[in-house]
Amino acid sequence: MNIKTLNILGIAAIFAACNSNPNTKTADSIAADSAASDTSAQTAAAPGHVCFLRTEGTQNQDSTKIHLMIAGDKVTGDMQWLPKEKDARKGTLEGTQDGNTIKAIWTFNQEGTKDTMAVEFNFPGDKLTQKPYKVNAKDGRQQTDTKAGYTVVYEKVDCD
Repeated sequence: MNIKTLNILGIAAIFAACNSNPNTKTADSIAADSAASDTSAQTAAAPGHVCFLRTEGTQNQDSTKIHLMIAGDKVTGDMQWLPKEKDARKGTLEGTQDGNTIKAIWTFNQEGTKDTMAVEFNFPGDKLTQKPYKVNAKDGRQQTDTKAGYTVVYEKVDCD
């Protein structure tokens, strides 16, 4: 080889080294990062958007949809109770999260009337459960049964 060929090879090697991207990840490192973030999402309530669905009734014809947006300890979102042959309740959630417990006020419309109800959820990050409602004997209105366990179960779904 002559000196001219060696110089050209040296210059090509320098250009190749300068154009390499140190931030480029291999498929293995991307998969490892993804697995690490999946694990952390399962161990704590993940911030951001998350959606849930509950179906019930003899043919799973009634549904409740919940969309939560979590930022720190603040929780906002939407909740829709959509029974097949009854009047729906659609509205917003606003509350706080303390550990896995979310306490919120559900402001909804039903039959043209605006109303509110306190709701309480348990959200460890991979599922959502809620304390059931009971009827207040004095005024006939539904309210959350604060003494009950989290027995109403929602399945995590993709947010539309």
